[in-house]
Amino acid sequence: MSFGDFMGLCAVMSALVAMVGILAGAYKRRLAFLERKLELAAGTLPVAEAKSELEKRVRVLERIATQGAQADDIALQIEALRAGEPPAIASGRPLEVTAQ
Repeated sequence: MSFGDFMGLCAVMSALVAMVGILAGAYKRRLAFLERKLELAAGTLPVAEAKSELEKRVRVLERIATQGAQADDIALQIEALRAGEPPAIASGRPLEVTAQ
């Protein structure tokens, strides 16, 4: 085997290794895509749960903002919302959050 044959063999092997690496990366991306697709189909992602929680928080904030003169303690209500407690309105009763 001459030096030229050896360099040709090295070039072919390098190209083969590069192709395997590219194909392995594409396969990993495809597997990640299929896994994400399965999670979405099964509903195991916390996206729906987080979305409903955010919708509840927005409803509460809208209600606080539209109470006008009734809500003297808006800052307390917002802090209660951050703490995860149901905020109380000026009358002292907790706000009712209903799904639409």
